[in-house]
Amino acid sequence: MSATTHRRAAGRAAGTGRATGGAYTAVALLILAVMLFPLYWMLNASLLPSTELVRHAPTWFPVHGTLQGYRRALSTQGSHLLISLGVSAGTVVLVLLIAVPAAYGLAQLRAPGGRLLTFAFLVAQMIPGVVMANSFYTAANRLGLLDSPLALVLADSTLCVPFAVLILQASMRGVPAELSEAALLDGASKLRTLLSVILPVSRNAVVTASLFSFLFAWADFLFAVTLTTRDDRAPVTVGIYRFIGAHLSDWNSVMATGIIASLPAAVLLVVAQRYVAAGVTSGAVKD
Repeated sequence: MSATTHRRAAGRAAGTGRATGGAYTAVALLILAVMLFPLYWMLNASLLPSTELVRHAPTWFPVHGTLQGYRRALSTQGSHLLISLGVSAGTVVLVLLIAVPAAYGLAQLRAPGGRLLTFAFLVAQMIPGVVMANSFYTAANRLGLLDSPLALVLADSTLCVPFAVLILQASMRGVPAELSEAALLDGASKLRTLLSVILPVSRNAVVTASLFSFLFAWADFLFAVTLTTRDDRAPVTVGIYRFIGAHLSDWNSVMATGIIASLPAAVLLVVAQRYVAAGVTSGAVKD
């Protein structure tokens, strides 16, 4: 009798657990639908003719859709997309070249003044971007770097490097010191130890720092609009801003431009999400 009662109780508990799990799933799907609805509406509007968007309310499904907006968006924003890709990729490279050795020195080599430097990185994250933008404009103007992708790479890197150092430092601090000591005893230099031992173990943090640096540079508007005065040298964020001002009634092209500009970031987030989840928490728990 006790065994039967136990099985019944276990069955009721399992049923309650399934019901609770189903309720949580339903709530999560509802929240996801609300969050993705603007993206769906933007995609829907990008496929409808501009005349239909202006004269009538958009339909839920673009049965008679058109790709005219995407053709116009690519013809007008293609160069801006390439500029943004170059600036974002350059920002990632520069950030890693600076942040990886800095994090290695702070986490593994115990560089003097490490705590002070870490605090300085935290303070750097608090400086308003508009204050830095004005300074960057003055510096770029004196150096002749206005309307140059290099100026955008340097400006974006100043905000990405502190964050990348903090992420990488937390991860490298969790790498056992025995690995570095064994490599050094085998005759490896500190640079070889960093490249062959520390970086492979800290892969998730490296991917996380690279992804966030790319996304920040890709979505940057403040530095881009401050350091570019020519339309043919502007990244996609500024290109979209100026395109909307010039084609306010051409909404399907505007929405198509937004969809195209969102694709690289969306693809990167989907591909690297598991690395990001591991990289953000890599330094949270130490064995």
